[in-house]
Amino acid sequence: MKYIKNNLAYIIGGIIGAIAGYLYWRYVGCSTGTCSITASPINSSIYGTIMGILVGGFFKQKNQSQEQ
Repeated sequence: MKYIKNNLAYIIGGIIGAIAGYLYWRYVGCSTGTCSITASPINSSIYGTIMGILVGGFFKQKNQSQEQ
């Protein structure tokens, strides 16, 4: 439980990113199928997850012990 609490920003960012990646594939996508990221929903969701985790790291609060 402590792990989830400490990494909540990463988890939420990853979930939001995966949903956003899937929605991007669904509504924008690549009509020819030659785009490496948006050609399949799995690739698009994985890319969105990675980007969401990176962005979620910006919102992670530091503990007092990490600041010193």
